[in-house]
Amino acid sequence: MPGSEESVSSNANNSAPVIVGIYGIPGSGKTFLSHQLKQELGLEHFEFFEGSQVIASIVPGGLDLFRQMSDPEKFEWRESAIATIQQKCRNSGKVGIVTGHFMFWKEGEKTGEFVHTPRDLDVYTHILYLDFAAELVAQRRQDDTERNRPCSSASHLRCLCQENGILFCLLSVERTLVYKASTFIRDFRQHTEAYNQSYSERKLDNILGTNNALQKMLVFDADKTLAPEDTGELFWATGPRGERHTNPLRDLLSGPLGYSYIAFRQAALLYEENAEKGDFDALCTMVASAVHVHPEFLALLRLVIERDGVGALVVTCGLRAVWEKVLEAEGLSNKVKVIGGGRIADGLVVTAAVKAHIITRLRGTHNMHVVAFGDSPLDLPMLRAADQAIVVVGEKTTRSKTMDAALRKAMEDDDFRPSQILLPRHASPRLDVAGLPVISIDHPEFMSSLLSGHHRAPAASSSSLHLASQKVAQLLMTSTRDAAIHGPRLQKAHHCIGWYLATQLLTELIGLEEYSIPHVQGHQTSGYRFHGEQLISIVPLMRGGELMAFGVNDALPEAMFVHAKDPKDILVQHLDGRHTVILVDSVVNSGKSVVQFIRHIRAICSEIRIVIVAGVVQAQSVIDSELAHLLAHDKKLDLIALRLSDNKFTGQGNTDTGNRLFNSTCLG
Repeated sequence: MPGSEESVSSNANNSAPVIVGIYGIPGSGKTFLSHQLKQELGLEHFEFFEGSQVIASIVPGGLDLFRQMSDPEKFEWRESAIATIQQKCRNSGKVGIVTGHFMFWKEGEKTGEFVHTPRDLDVYTHILYLDFAAELVAQRRQDDTERNRPCSSASHLRCLCQENGILFCLLSVERTLVYKASTFIRDFRQHTEAYNQSYSERKLDNILGTNNALQKMLVFDADKTLAPEDTGELFWATGPRGERHTNPLRDLLSGPLGYSYIAFRQAALLYEENAEKGDFDALCTMVASAVHVHPEFLALLRLVIERDGVGALVVTCGLRAVWEKVLEAEGLSNKVKVIGGGRIADGLVVTAAVKAHIITRLRGTHNMHVVAFGDSPLDLPMLRAADQAIVVVGEKTTRSKTMDAALRKAMEDDDFRPSQILLPRHASPRLDVAGLPVISIDHPEFMSSLLSGHHRAPAASSSSLHLASQKVAQLLMTSTRDAAIHGPRLQKAHHCIGWYLATQLLTELIGLEEYSIPHVQGHQTSGYRFHGEQLISIVPLMRGGELMAFGVNDALPEAMFVHAKDPKDILVQHLDGRHTVILVDSVVNSGKSVVQFIRHIRAICSEIRIVIVAGVVQAQSVIDSELAHLLAHDKKLDLIALRLSDNKFTGQGNTDTGNRLFNSTCLG
């Protein structure tokens, strides 16, 4: 039997090629479409297969012998055929386009003849199903007397695809069929989750352009946040000719795919199917006309568009076209842009991860202070990534039923301290208002804070805040926040953070110098160390900063190490002839302690470079404080941190960092 499958599998590597199946009932024109696509797409990036021809090529005796085989024998050869196609595409790096039958389903029968195999469900990444009108297929069957053309159904195939993570789309017969199919396949070739994230970056950067005046961005989720309506429900409630429909996204997103990248890609293909049935743009206009943006948000957005330093952005998992029309109707579309998807031409789908990534890019690459507004668990990654998070709470009967549990978990597991806004005002709050305070959107102080242009990092080229990447911060900070970890294990975690910040961020500020070292093979070679390492002083702010400072010292072994519990412990001889002093502390809350050290050092030496290295920095300390003022005006002052936190906390008792580091909680 087909030993070729084993040989194919043995050579497989981990790169899974894109394999697109073109299916449809017999007589729908699959082979004809395949020939047209070959002319349209070419063969540089695509390879075409006809299922029965592949079987004929690998079965000794060809199709004639294959048809005489038992069902188990046919099953094995079918698995071998799809494995052969997969391996050819893996070797060539091309997209495979396969025509054939997934199953036969005779109308009127309760069971069909399945010709797919489990290997097909593993190999196919996309299925395009030709959904031709019954009368046209009947005419083709009547005209074709050489083939037996049984009827079949696509509904079973759609279910199988959804269960196995295969993207599925019905394509209706029309003059633009080749154009649509080729457009989809070109998109399938390049669109991965990594590409999707990269595209969202380009979309954001294009929206911002060269506008360097923006210091703060207000980022809004759309459905159930900006407005009480769910535009997805509205869209699917009314079809192109006014008929009512069941929302297919409910089953999709509550199924095995959940709210994954694949699920949102499948949602886009569902919208594409719907677009073929009528005027998609007109339907989006109809949906937009039924949306009523909360008056409080309308008032806020109209104030925002008049401010130079503040911007607003809508980031939605829903239909971009609908929300652009909503904003256009309110006269806001020139200044408030939408990042969203919905159709293949949009180039991206917005997932929870994309929302969070946009916030991170606004804060990091574009150096903005970000305030995020959201209402559901899908928004939590975005809210957690923002400088300030606001949960929008609607009527109890219509708001997310799963948000309470997800929100509580996020607040318990992380330094996540959002606020909540009740819209409408009589809505009941979520959770405990002591832990999730209710704020009024039109309160003068809150409104002033939203519209002020200051942001978390002073915009100064020579004095700035340098942060570790989010993923690294999440990894390294875990041990420091785990209440079960203390003593030597916690000391080691602080040591690692200090070493990481020195090697990854401090190297960029101080630079490296080359020097000669003996090579293990007996000759001299080049090594690298911090520039003027022996002229650097490391000063831990006792006692919490000591272990991190040891980690920094590991990266700069030639630097002077100066214990200082009080600024006055730093003497002239600790700074004389030095070009840099590194102040190390585990947590910077208000920044007052660090400022005292800076003032004392500057009194001794006004020209020495000062670099603050910290594990956690309270965000407000670099927005509106004496430390923020120094960062903005002292050209030789920098702050390096693992992460920023909105959780302002003064250590005491069992949670104090120093007590946990040295197992002295009983003395706290």
